[in-house]
Amino acid sequence: MEIRDLDVTLLRTFAAAAERENFAQAAEKVFRTQAAVSQQMQRLEAVVGCDLFTRVGRNKRLTDQGVRLLEYARRILSLNDEAYRAMTQAVFEYPVKIAACVDAVDTLLPEYLAMCAETYPGLRVDIQVGRSRWLASALRRGDVDLMLDVAPHEDFHHVVLRTSPVVWIGGARFHAQPSVPLPLVLVDSGCPFRGMAIEALAQGERPWRTAFQTSTLAGVRAALRAGLGLTPRTIEMLTPELKVVDQELALPRLPPISYRLYSRVNDCSDSARKISALISPG
Repeated sequence: MEIRDLDVTLLRTFAAAAERENFAQAAEKVFRTQAAVSQQMQRLEAVVGCDLFTRVGRNKRLTDQGVRLLEYARRILSLNDEAYRAMTQAVFEYPVKIAACVDAVDTLLPEYLAMCAETYPGLRVDIQVGRSRWLASALRRGDVDLMLDVAPHEDFHHVVLRTSPVVWIGGARFHAQPSVPLPLVLVDSGCPFRGMAIEALAQGERPWRTAFQTSTLAGVRAALRAGLGLTPRTIEMLTPELKVVDQELALPRLPPISYRLYSRVNDCSDSARKISALISPG
């Protein structure tokens, strides 16, 4: 029995046409004209020796043989694409070390790590979490390749990954008491959100007190859920058990804050540059 090769290009067009049931829409997907798609499907039908589509109104529906081929086509395309990525992906000899503030680890970093894993499957990433002063020292010493932080560091090159609104957040069970200083849940010294809150309340002449102080973001979340007070944070921190209380309590507006990716000027590894380029906007 003669074995003939199935053209991957034809299979990719076939899969697009099968998913959209329309050659015109498939043409947009594979960047060809509708006439070219029709010609490709005729060639594929000639190779396999059967009709793959039947016309239903303006649409194209798969025949039973078309349904059967589609299953194989998807498997072939998946294996083809996997092989291509395996042969062309960058080889990383050493892990990329990223120092990150707790706010970034809790909100942005999972999204960026997923992007890295999908684009560079062979990449190893070492995440180190700490406060701004320690992060900057680690980057300056060369202990880490990149730094993700919300605090400004003028002596490093940086790109802004995202600028987020900062709001007052409380737990669903929190209820303010009139004529009582505002109870704040704060991270101890060194946190930019702490200084932001105190300055805004001072300018608004709003009395406040420290209801709960912790060194971790997990502690902040626990205190908020318990209804102990409120805290300023970016909207990324919101979960179903937390709420924005700005308008409810007539609290002063807070300035937005930027998540920045820092690197050493003229001293960045090729791996770090690839990661920086991948997650940087634009």
